Amino acid sequence: MAPECARRRSIDGRRCGRFAGVIASRHGRPLLFLDVDGPLIPFRARPDRLALSDTVAFATEPGNPLLDRLNPDDGRRLLGLGCELVWATTWMADANEAVAPRLGLPQLPVVEFPDEDEIPTRGLHWKTSFLTERAGGRTFIWLDDEISDTDRRWVQTHHQGTALLHRVDPLSGLTDADFTHIRHWLAVE
Repeated sequence: MAPECARRRSIDGRRCGRFAGVIASRHGRPLLFLDVDGPLIPFRARPDRLALSDTVAFATEPGNPLLDRLNPDDGRRLLGLGCELVWATTWMADANEAVAPRLGLPQLPVVEFPDEDEIPTRGLHWKTSFLTERAGGRTFIWLDDEISDTDRRWVQTHHQGTALLHRVDPLSGLTDADFTHIRHWLAVE
């Protein structure tokens, strides 16, 4: 068993699981787990921005009309954070096909969520334990519109590294204030 697994097992009694091989040094770039619906595609149209279809050549492509709610600046701003971006969305690999090009993002790794019917601890988001395990002790940020205090407490108890679970308002999507908060958190870490 890897030393990280032994240390983790001694702390919380759980085994490291299938992500034991991806445990990275604590000085590597932080992971940034990124949800699509809510943070990148807000549930309300962005009144202060032109629709994406007015700014890039995707307007004639068939598909999800909500993709017009993407803010093309978000890709540049996400890359500017200096984190290792990872899709953590039910869009799965489709995020690389439909979302990434519209934001100017490269193909990103995708968290493959298990097809389990296991019900998480009461109040815990179904992604929380899986993303924490996927981080493998690395510093991580998780941007999602469904994060709660229950998730934050669970990660604080079960994750050896530092983590920022940042809830994005699903009506507005990522805002300047969200990016300011994330940059400030990264600066202090």
